[in-house]
Amino acid sequence: MLYPKVSIIIPFYNCAYVDQALRSALQQTYPNVEIILVDDGSTKHTEKIAPYKRHIKYIRKSNGGTATALNRGLEAASGEYIAWLSSDDLFKPDKLSKQVAFMQARGLDASFTNYDIIDSNNVVQILSNGADYPNIKSVYEGYLYSNPINGCTILIKKSIFMQYGFFNPTMVYTHDYEMWFRLLSKGVHIELLNESLTQFRSHSESGTSKHQQQMLAEMQVIETMYRPLIVQYIVDHYLHL
Repeated sequence: MLYPKVSIIIPFYNCAYVDQALRSALQQTYPNVEIILVDDGSTKHTEKIAPYKRHIKYIRKSNGGTATALNRGLEAASGEYIAWLSSDDLFKPDKLSKQVAFMQARGLDASFTNYDIIDSNNVVQILSNGADYPNIKSVYEGYLYSNPINGCTILIKKSIFMQYGFFNPTMVYTHDYEMWFRLLSKGVHIELLNESLTQFRSHSESGTSKHQQQMLAEMQVIETMYRPLIVQYIVDHYLHL
């Protein structure tokens, strides 16, 4: 097995869990990793980063939102593959090892995994919260009624971003949702490794908890734009199956 470099991008803004996210990135069993933490103008919890700075690439920028932090990380990334880890979530130790092997075995440019939901104390609330999508056709069909991909489970070749563009900062809370729709509509296959390799933290300070209405409004715009394209892709490629 070859071990191409994986760049883990961690956007950080005033998050009390950032040290735990960093530890989970540093504890990956995969042997070729760079960790890029993009500090999006934080004013709190920056002291939690200090013990890890010599092991990571640290970038500080003025506050502009998660999409802009991810994009800055993409610009700095030297890896063939890109992983995104929110500063309040955790990677399991073998996340990258298993996912790179999965992608290499299938010749994939992008994949996602299942995930657990944990609380503020790292207690697992729900095991394997994601649904099963046994093939790429089912992923496309999933986007007709739901959001199959948890962004922090994704592993994707950097060349895909270079070809189809970076995250859209005008989608402040749903930049990842727009990205997966965009890539699928262009025919980029994103397949599921149905194993829980990420832990998604549910807590009162998360963006998902605090900005539900804004998220729903953005999602409606995205779905109106992209779902007809997904329907057409299914018709063109899978209707005869």
